[in-house]
Amino acid sequence: MINNYQIMKGDINEEVGFNIRRIREEHGLSQEQLAALAGLHRAYIGQIERGEKNIGLKNLERIAKALNVNIRVLLEVDK
Repeated sequence: MINNYQIMKGDINEEVGFNIRRIREEHGLSQEQLAALAGLHRAYIGQIERGEKNIGLKNLERIAKALNVNIRVLLEVDK
């Protein structure tokens, strides 16, 4: 049985991943370029963008800095 927390958790991972991908593409960056700027692995960036990984705060901060955006922008989700 899936509870509301599990559904919400999946949704937020997908929405944050979508935000990262959208902003990355707006900046004209590949996943590999973003990964290099953030000091992360390209495969990890792909997993985050697909909502497969539950991103930690430190890594979210690294990605926000690499994209030159406030971390809040990456966390914006539709309610």
